Amino acid sequence: MKKKILFGITSLTLGGAERVLVDLCNKLACDYMITILTIYGGGELEKQLDRRVRVISIYDKPYNQYSKLQHLKISLTLLLKTKIPDEYETRVAFLEGPITRLFSKKCKAKKIAWIHNDVSKVFGTGIKAKMKKIFDKHIYSKYDELVFVSKENKQDFDTLYGKMENERIIRNYINYNQVIEKSREKIDLPYNHKDINLVSVCRLVDQKAIDRFINVHAKLEKHGIHSKVYIIGDGPLRYTLQKQIDRTGETENFYLLGAKENPYPYIKGADYFCLLSYFEGYGMVLEEAKILDKNIVITDTAARECIKGYQKAIILKNTEKEIYEGLKKLLSSDNIKGASAETINTEEYNKIIDDVKGIL
Repeated sequence: MKKKILFGITSLTLGGAERVLVDLCNKLACDYMITILTIYGGGELEKQLDRRVRVISIYDKPYNQYSKLQHLKISLTLLLKTKIPDEYETRVAFLEGPITRLFSKKCKAKKIAWIHNDVSKVFGTGIKAKMKKIFDKHIYSKYDELVFVSKENKQDFDTLYGKMENERIIRNYINYNQVIEKSREKIDLPYNHKDINLVSVCRLVDQKAIDRFINVHAKLEKHGIHSKVYIIGDGPLRYTLQKQIDRTGETENFYLLGAKENPYPYIKGADYFCLLSYFEGYGMVLEEAKILDKNIVITDTAARECIKGYQKAIILKNTEKEIYEGLKKLLSSDNIKGASAETINTEEYNKIIDDVKGIL
């Protein structure tokens, strides 16, 4: 009889951790009976799951179809009234926040929490964030295993909460063959190859620092250093960012393309992949960019672990001034060279699956 595993995540919308979970569950479906519990249903990635993976949702509609008042009610109901099915041998909270708090409830199952982000920053700095940090220290102590996707995330966690005995590091899994296959899909890309095209794939949230990227790019254009930027992704800041683009005169150079179910042709067709965040976890999208042999530019965050040893990447200091100077030099010289896509280390991905099976 196969072991029953319950994974939990806020939703299966387009996002890094969400894509990792889909790839991971599809890979594990041969060996386990897997169910994914989402708080919000209707995520775009649900249809990419293996037919053997079951999905159940506490609320049927996507997050953005509920009002602020409804979100508040949902937050209170989740912890106080929501019951988790108890027939599973292992329960995995795959993302920080509500699902980790929900899955911490007492049960017979082994409990595992996956930490993808810098928990000292992901919830902000206000009073509400401070309360969450105090509460979450107790929540994480209830778990049998804590899994971090990078060394730095683990160190940040230990600094905030104190070191716990049940910690381990497991890199994010990715289906590299699928990335390559999807990158070959024939679509009409917006790129003009007379320009230098920069692309980023991310949620439009404060963490990703798109507002800073807009400011830097406007300054570069003002000084005659031309390129085009394309941002793939959606989020609560889209309207605000578009207004900033219009205000800075970047309308013809900086584009918010919205979420794409298949971002890989956009990554493959660009000259540079950029992830200029204030802070990061492992930066799963960087693995995808590496598989597609792209020139990569990142800010100095935990994502540096992902590009370690990759010859076609540069790390810029995490300030607006240093990003400007770094991109100015890069776009003026265009001289990044390095490894090709044939250098993908498939054994590394196989080991990740072995490590995951080891704790399930």
